[in-house]
Amino acid sequence: MNVLIVEDEMMAQANLARALTQHFPDVRIVGTTGSVRETVLWLRTPGNSADVIFMDVELSDGDCFEIFRQADVTARVIMTTAYDNYAVRAFEVNSIDYLLKPIDLAALRRAVERCRVRSGGIDPDVLLNAIRSPREYKQRYVVRFNDRIVPVQTTDIAYFYSEEKNTYLVTNDNNRYIMDQSLDVLSDELDPGRFFRISRSCIIAMPAIVSIVKYLGNRLKITARPRPEFEMVVSRSRVDDFLKWLEGNG
Repeated sequence: MNVLIVEDEMMAQANLARALTQHFPDVRIVGTTGSVRETVLWLRTPGNSADVIFMDVELSDGDCFEIFRQADVTARVIMTTAYDNYAVRAFEVNSIDYLLKPIDLAALRRAVERCRVRSGGIDPDVLLNAIRSPREYKQRYVVRFNDRIVPVQTTDIAYFYSEEKNTYLVTNDNNRYIMDQSLDVLSDELDPGRFFRISRSCIIAMPAIVSIVKYLGNRLKITARPRPEFEMVVSRSRVDDFLKWLEGNG
């Protein structure tokens, strides 16, 4: 079974590829893409062919539904996302399954097996479960500080950021702790109603935002509390989603 992985987070892309090749001997990864443009180009290239596409919803240059408008998608599609609010749209484009991140092995097995035996659209039970089942998000992290172990509630976290290959957690009272997890992992664990990944290197909590101003290159600059030691800028590709997130939490 030839598989194309469409995923803009490199670690998530690598983890999915590893899980597929380790647990499903008949799976062959024939391509990986990370954007709408790159995926459309792959699909339009003569000789490229996939039986199944694992497709992340939110890509670096837009959502995956734009791919269906620009290219003829004949492969069976399995949507992957950290959010459950795309389930209905996944149904509309006849995806065969809908996996919520972080993807567990049981759900992955279900999706692969469904690809082997079905050629139709998504199972209505999968759709209903994605809409109805409340997602459980991380409530606390246990961090180390010198010789101490410190539990930190997510409600006490102002933002996370990465710098020089390290990931840091900053609390509302301006304590900073180094984390074992990457921002890719944290993005899948945190409540998207409270936290938003504004760039490759920063995730911010809604209550930490003091003000926002327009910045160079159609980006946005955030003033946060506590004040960060770096410029907190919303990437151009995330500005629209960030503004929708702000409005949705208003």
